[in-house]
Amino acid sequence: MANLTMKKTKTTDLSLRSKAFKTTRRRNNEVAAEDYSELIADIIEERGEARVGHIADHLGVSHVTALRTIRRLQEEGYLFTSPHKPVELTAKGKKVAEFSKERHELLLSFFLKLGVPKKVAEVDVEGVEHHISKETLGYIRRFMERC
Repeated sequence: MANLTMKKTKTTDLSLRSKAFKTTRRRNNEVAAEDYSELIADIIEERGEARVGHIADHLGVSHVTALRTIRRLQEEGYLFTSPHKPVELTAKGKKVAEFSKERHELLLSFFLKLGVPKKVAEVDVEGVEHHISKETLGYIRRFMERC
């Protein structure tokens, strides 16, 4: 009987862990969509077009890694590209890029207002921006408007 209980607990634990892993992978995919969309918008603004090589260089990843992610994001409707052509954002990708940029700038301003050194704030924002709730962002936005 004890063995049956242990097996059931292990199965339950594995089910919970599996759910957590899936949630984490989904969230990581969203982070990539946000980072790539924001970066592509910035590159287009600066250079007039975004190429896979530009994207890979800015993110510090290989050309192959950037290409795989770009293909996945194209399948998910964030961007469009074809061989030897620049990467373009879809309406969905533009919306994500705009939100990501606003969130990034708000958090950077907030950290700087707190007195965090700029180099530290810039690094910390990259980690925090994808994991902060919209509710907390609202509180930060209202706080910054009063300052």
